[in-house]
Amino acid sequence: MNPITLANYQAENFLWDVEGTVATITLNRPERKNPLTFESYAELRDLFRQLAYAKDIHVVIFRGAGGNFCSGGDVHEIIGPLTKMDMTQLLDFTRMTGDLVKAMRACPQPIISAVEGICAGAGAIIAMASDMRYGSPSAKTAFLFTRVGLAGCDMGACALLPRIIGLGHASDLLYTGRAMKAEEGERWGWYNNISDDPYGAASTTAQRMAAGPNFAHGITKTMLHQEWNMSVDQAIEAEAQAQAICMQTRDFERAYNAFVNKQTPEFQGD
Repeated sequence: MNPITLANYQAENFLWDVEGTVATITLNRPERKNPLTFESYAELRDLFRQLAYAKDIHVVIFRGAGGNFCSGGDVHEIIGPLTKMDMTQLLDFTRMTGDLVKAMRACPQPIISAVEGICAGAGAIIAMASDMRYGSPSAKTAFLFTRVGLAGCDMGACALLPRIIGLGHASDLLYTGRAMKAEEGERWGWYNNISDDPYGAASTTAQRMAAGPNFAHGITKTMLHQEWNMSVDQAIEAEAQAQAICMQTRDFERAYNAFVNKQTPEFQGD
């Protein structure tokens, strides 16, 4: 598939802003704490699938409007209709939501979530599926599924969350559905940083990463994801092959030439 450009993408169910090669997705229903709908789930899934082929976007930031990240699936527009669906329709829905996480993990762009206020249900999953998370002191993250009579194993939570914060902490959150406070999240490794301006912190990191070797960043993300299912020997071999590929890039040569000439390399992602 040929590369596509997404700098001028016209979003229908959220805000999409691009500064340089850093894109920001803003969930923009602040009066309801930015819940997701069937339509926003599907559009986000499709957008992240397209990002796999977009060369003009190097990093993606996720945020919510109005001081909250995301309250999860809309009670009236999603939860209510789900109670009236048959098994086939329900499985179509749960596979679609899982496909969003798959698309986020499969796209080569690093994803950073800037979390303020409520980060619950599917919102917590979006933050979990991101590569990094920056939070505010007000952030409260809850995997609410058991509180509405569902299992905690939603959208990959039982696979991803223990790898981020450990099995014991993940079990606590997934069984109880309680909110993880910001200081807990930072202590457990959920957050990379806590500050009064998580979006500003995320933006600073995103711009720094976007100026780096973006092809190589994509390889790093791929290996971080794929090596979960490998033995150590398999991982070392896979990394040998991945690094040999990166050594063929012009960015690798640029870095060498810049070092020799005592200059800062200007990476171009090729």
